Amino acid sequence: MRKLNMQELGRKTVAEFKAADKTPLVLVLDNVRSMHNVGSVFRTADAFLLQGIVLCGYTPVPPHRDIQKTALGATETVEWQYFPTTTEAVAALKNEGYTVMAIEQAAQSVMLDAFRPSGAPLALVFGNEVSGVDAEVMKQVDGCIEIPQSGMKHSLNISVSTGIVVWDLFCKLKTEN
Repeated sequence: MRKLNMQELGRKTVAEFKAADKTPLVLVLDNVRSMHNVGSVFRTADAFLLQGIVLCGYTPVPPHRDIQKTALGATETVEWQYFPTTTEAVAALKNEGYTVMAIEQAAQSVMLDAFRPSGAPLALVFGNEVSGVDAEVMKQVDGCIEIPQSGMKHSLNISVSTGIVVWDLFCKLKTEN
């Protein structure tokens, strides 16, 4: 077995990325404080060719070297926008026809393995590292997806949660198409 070299990986250029059909998924970061987490989310969004990212509240925005440290250039490929509050972002996304789901542990949440995308464009809200998705935002979303967990700790870092959820939905959306 041998690793593939960069040429064999067939990576897109920035222009090819921007012109490519995107996975109909937008990630919303609700007051995420860590620049490293933000950079990691950008990198995940690039890897799965997502439509974009919405940064809200005090979530740090590019350009910043600490975001770049983990994004590795993904801030140049992934479309992003900023809203002063997550409630404004959710309202705007719903107005554009998105189904907005929080990724959170909540009453009536749907476990990720049981969740099936409806076919409408989908926006996922990921919350603050300590307090999760804000209670006011939870009142606005169309539903809640929960990552099943079996251990003693019932929380994951946001960058890990993003990777798990995006991979699962990427596979489900790919299967549907």
